[in-house]
Amino acid sequence: MLYRTIGKTGVQVSILGFGLMRLPVIDGNSTKIDEKKATEMVRYAIDRGVNYVDTAYPYHRDSMTKSGESEPFTARALRNGYRGKVYLATKMPCWLVKKKEDLTRYLNEQLNRLETDHIDFYLLHNLNKGNWEAMKKVNVFEFLDKAIASGKIKYAGFSFHDEISLFKKIIDSYDWSFSQIQYNFLDENFQAGKEGLLYAAKKNLGIIVMEPLRGGKIVNFLPERALKIMKQGATKKSIVELALKWIWKHPEISTVLSGMSEKQHVIDNINYAEQEEITHLSDFDISLIKEMKKVFRDRIKVNCTSCEYCMPCPAGVNIPKVFSYYNNYFLFDSDSHRKNVKSMYNSQLNDDEKASNCTDCGECEKKCPQNLSIRKELKKTKTLFEG
Repeated sequence: MLYRTIGKTGVQVSILGFGLMRLPVIDGNSTKIDEKKATEMVRYAIDRGVNYVDTAYPYHRDSMTKSGESEPFTARALRNGYRGKVYLATKMPCWLVKKKEDLTRYLNEQLNRLETDHIDFYLLHNLNKGNWEAMKKVNVFEFLDKAIASGKIKYAGFSFHDEISLFKKIIDSYDWSFSQIQYNFLDENFQAGKEGLLYAAKKNLGIIVMEPLRGGKIVNFLPERALKIMKQGATKKSIVELALKWIWKHPEISTVLSGMSEKQHVIDNINYAEQEEITHLSDFDISLIKEMKKVFRDRIKVNCTSCEYCMPCPAGVNIPKVFSYYNNYFLFDSDSHRKNVKSMYNSQLNDDEKASNCTDCGECEKKCPQNLSIRKELKKTKTLFEG
């Protein structure tokens, strides 16, 4: 497997990282991680050379105001010597910080939850305009300096969800070691995008990529027209391999986080990462990606990645699910498909989860890292599916 250096840190990490955000769960309950399956997946990946493991305070939770199950699970999965084989990354829940003392309190809590005396790569989670202003008010720079000096964290970074202008301001405000951005072949000009990628690299920051498959949507929602493009192209590569290699061909990127929910995902992604020509895409492959980019851009109505930061909705609307049905409705040129999606929306969502329950309070838009006009799109969804 190829290893790359994370910017100025000098640390060599596997080009494929394991993001513990979408682990297998029991009975569809995100808070009930299937411990046996998930542990097997994580340790298999580490045994095959993956050495960057990423989690966060809220992963596998039922509310953004609560701690999730991912950090405690990570601690258990890394027992029996596995902790010493990886660089561990987790994130400060910035939206929960109300005063200066909260910074130290959450860090200490996370160290306990992760059963470790230090965190290798510590991120300020989900920096947008609001969270950034809140972090500056509690003097987060002093906190990071002290945490590094004490050995509780090794390197400081941040994950980002906002406009490129803010991204540059944040980078220039502190001696960061790395940053984590959303990047894939659909998102070259979204949020930090390619401009941010190159700006961070120029400052010698390591670049960690999240959402390489847009939460699986690039794979699971492949339109008929895109399937034809793949078949006509007669390429031996899958859409997953093309998408990952498109990212890996950027030398500025240190590692790509994949939120793998099945062992086969782990096996396939590691096999892609172990290929000799991991960063090579032929001109033909690149042309296929360009054609598929246009297909997706023409189809996707709401750029929701199902991160669930907007949840819980005060009125009970299941915003990510509502938008997944809305986007899915437009992805295929099939009357039967659209009829089926409409039927699924009305039968598989509880009445209080549907778009019609939106009270127009706007709380979701304050928390949305994609800055979506959620209320406006919910009204469109209501009209389409509920009349």
